[in-house]
Amino acid sequence: MTMLMHTRGLLERVPYSSEGRDTAEVDAGRPHLAMIKRFCVGALTVLAATGALAAIIGLKAAIYYWRFHN
Repeated sequence: MTMLMHTRGLLERVPYSSEGRDTAEVDAGRPHLAMIKRFCVGALTVLAATGALAAIIGLKAAIYYWRFHN
């Protein structure tokens, strides 16, 4: 209940009041941005794993070719 009560004087203004600001428009894109960020991180993880797998396959193929070519 104390959070809902005014602790300042009647005409004294709160230092960081949100009065006069429309915060709904400012933060409207944040969930969308978070979703895009999560998708990009997932895509980079898949690309890194695919690159590591391709490197392992390439290394094995190079060793196989080097052994049986000589």
